Amino acid sequence: MRTVTGTGAGAGAATDTRTDTRTGVRTLRAGSALSLRFRPRALAAAVACLLAALAAGVATIGSGDYPMSPADVLTTLTGGGTPAQDFIVNELRLPRVLAALLVGASLGLAGAVFQSVVRNPLGSPDMLGITQGASTGALLVVLAGGSSAALAGGAIAGGLLTGLLIHLLAWRRGIHGYRLVLTGIGVLAMLTGVNGYLLTRGKLMEASRAILWITGSLDGRGWPELTPLLIALAVLGPVVVLGCGRALRMTEMGDDAAHALGVSVERSRTAALGSAVVLVSFAAACAGPVSFVALTAPQLAKRLTRAPGPNLLPAACMGAAVLVIADWAAQNLFTGRQLPVGVVTGLLGGCYLVWLLATQRRAGRI
Repeated sequence: MRTVTGTGAGAGAATDTRTDTRTGVRTLRAGSALSLRFRPRALAAAVACLLAALAAGVATIGSGDYPMSPADVLTTLTGGGTPAQDFIVNELRLPRVLAALLVGASLGLAGAVFQSVVRNPLGSPDMLGITQGASTGALLVVLAGGSSAALAGGAIAGGLLTGLLIHLLAWRRGIHGYRLVLTGIGVLAMLTGVNGYLLTRGKLMEASRAILWITGSLDGRGWPELTPLLIALAVLGPVVVLGCGRALRMTEMGDDAAHALGVSVERSRTAALGSAVVLVSFAAACAGPVSFVALTAPQLAKRLTRAPGPNLLPAACMGAAVLVIADWAAQNLFTGRQLPVGVVTGLLGGCYLVWLLATQRRAGRI
């Protein structure tokens, strides 16, 4: 189907919309230079997840010892409200909610990349050792008595070095999913032992601080912790979604088919994996190694979109929604005290992992 929706002085100014009735893919062309392909259902799912994340964020900002209605929260965010409301919303609660949105989006996007590359729904930074490497870097800084800024730097360095190590060990005339998974599991096992050893070597206060960080927490997150992740996601998000999205879709059909369609498989795969490792490292620096978001968000997004391919944008929006909702639950559903958000994602993600393994076994894939 071809529908002309606008015209200009020249042929290059026309805007058309074409829909492939077999695949449901819609192509929007603005002139002769710009062409955008998208699936309406996938776009609608991404928008729905983003709206759910924002609604949960408003609810989270309004909860706590000083409760506020959604209307009061929105009024304060747009410049109204009393001085007390302005301080509580913009200085205390808004940075935490934004951190949840950005960390969740980064983990969801990175998880979609890893699952697409390894072609396995169990592939995620949690399972392949990236977050464990970030934990190792942070633990070294904590045991050395470093500051919070140094801890974030250690987490970023640990995640990046672990990703580089896995890439070097798994490289053999290219990166292949099965070999990447086995290498990542081996590195994960080694780093788990290293982290356990480091915890036994620390003093009580240092070990307590390290365990809280390893669990994954958004408590006390402010603008200094938020800004580096915001910059990383703003730069790498478009690179992954726009620059690597088509290549990842093609490579899921097989390397030979992707090569035949003109895709530079190894270059695209390396760029996508490198960007995903950076996003996971910065997310861990902001909130600690929050577990299972990178595993569950891409699969939940795929079930909403019912579309092949990595579903990068829906996965990012789903990750943001999952983590904001989990943070609201951590603050409000457990009487007596607030829990670290990593505890809630671990409980939910563990249940999801058991269900996923059962469905994969019934389908004969494992």
